[in-house]
Amino acid sequence: MRHTTKAPTRTTIGIIGAGPAGLLLARLLHDAGIDCVVLESRDRAYVEQRQRAGILEQTTVDVLRAAGAGGRMDREGLPHDGIELRYDRRSHRIDFPSLAGGRRVMVYAQTEMVKDLVARQLIDGPPLLFEAEVTGIEGLRAAEDTTGMKGATGTKGPAPTTIRYRHPAREPGAGSGTATLTCDHIVGCDGFHGVARDAIPAGLRRTYERTYPYSWLGILAQAPPAYDELIYAHSSRGFALASMRSPTVSRLYLQVPNGTDPADWPDARIWDELDTRLATDADPAWKLERGPIVAKSVLPMRSWVMEPMRYGRLLLAGDAAHIVPPTGAKGLNLAVADVVVLARALVQRHVTGSTELLDAYSETCLRRVWRAEHFSYTMTELLHTDPAHSAFETRLQLSQLDRIAHSRHAAAELAENYTGLPIAPPSP
Repeated sequence: MRHTTKAPTRTTIGIIGAGPAGLLLARLLHDAGIDCVVLESRDRAYVEQRQRAGILEQTTVDVLRAAGAGGRMDREGLPHDGIELRYDRRSHRIDFPSLAGGRRVMVYAQTEMVKDLVARQLIDGPPLLFEAEVTGIEGLRAAEDTTGMKGATGTKGPAPTTIRYRHPAREPGAGSGTATLTCDHIVGCDGFHGVARDAIPAGLRRTYERTYPYSWLGILAQAPPAYDELIYAHSSRGFALASMRSPTVSRLYLQVPNGTDPADWPDARIWDELDTRLATDADPAWKLERGPIVAKSVLPMRSWVMEPMRYGRLLLAGDAAHIVPPTGAKGLNLAVADVVVLARALVQRHVTGSTELLDAYSETCLRRVWRAEHFSYTMTELLHTDPAHSAFETRLQLSQLDRIAHSRHAAAELAENYTGLPIAPPSP
C-alpha cells in the first residue's frame, strides 16, 4: 500500500475533501491521465467511519464499476427492485424495473464505498493526504487561459491557484506546519461546513434554503431486517423508514420534533414506536426483528442550494453546493453526478484545450440538482406529519399516496426519480 511521505507542492487539480465526491473524482481523473492531489482534514479512521447514506442509484453503481471500485459492492451490496409505501394502514409496492426501464438501486453503505475508494487511492491512485487542514485558497481571480492544461510539469497552462494547509509531519523529524499546493483548478468536495464555498465572494453567492419543522431519529441495530426492501411509512404519529445496511444490520428512522435528545428515546420506546408507525392491515401480525441498538442520533432536515457552483478556478461538488433531506436518497448520488460531469469537463480541457464543458459545469449540474431537490422535497412533504398541518392537508397527503398506488404514471414518476435521472439532463 502506497502512502505519500512527502507532500507534493504542485498538481493540476487540487481536491479538498476525501468524501465520496473527492475520492471518486480523483479516481476518474487518474484514469484519464490527469494528476491531482486530495487533501482531507480528518484522519483515515474518521473518514471511513462516518455514517451517511446507503442507497445507490443505478448510475452511481455503473460509475463505481467503471472506475474499478465496484467489486466489493457487487459481492456484498443488496440490489433492490422496489420500495414499499405504507399509509393509512395500507401497503403498496413500487416496482422499479417495470416502471423505470429496468433500473434498480443498490443498498451499500457510504462508509463501505469510501473504504473501497480509499483503498484504491492508496494502492495506485494520486496522492491522498489525511489530516491536511486547508486554511486558505488564493489566486481564484486569475483570468482563464486558452492554451490548455499540460499537467503539473508542463510549460503551458493557467496561472496557478494556491491551497494553503496545515499538516502533521510527513518525514521523520520534519515537524508539522503550513504547506502550499499550487494547482490549475481547485475542486471543493468538503461539504456544507467546508472552507471551499466560503472562498466565493459573498456578493456572488445566491443561496436557497428550506428548513423543516421536524428531524429524524436514526438508529443502527444489530438485527436482521424483517423486510426485503425499504419501507416508507406515513402515519398519524409521524414518518418512519425501515432500511438496512446488511442482512444482519437494520437502519431505521423515526420522525421526531426538532431539538429532540436521543437520550429521551430508550431502546424499547424506539422499537415500540417503529412497530406502531409501520403497522399495516395487510399483515396485522407483522413486527420488526429487534436487537441491540449500536448507534443513535438525530438528523435535522434541510433543503439548501448555492449558486453558482463555479467561481473562476474553483468548482464545487456535492454537499459543498447543495443539501437535500434524506427522504429521497439523493445526497450521495447528486455528489457522484457532479463529479462525473466535472471529470468530463476537466478531461476535455486537458485533451483539447476547450473550456466548453467546464464553462457549462454549474448550469449542467444545477438542472439535475433542482430536479433532485424537488423530488426530495416532495417525498418529505408527502410522508411527514407537519405540526402545522390541518386535517385538510393530511387528507391531501393520503390522496396523493393513493394516486401513486393506483396510477401507473404517478408510480413511474416516483420510480424514475428514485432510481436516478440522467446525469446530464437536456437543456430546456
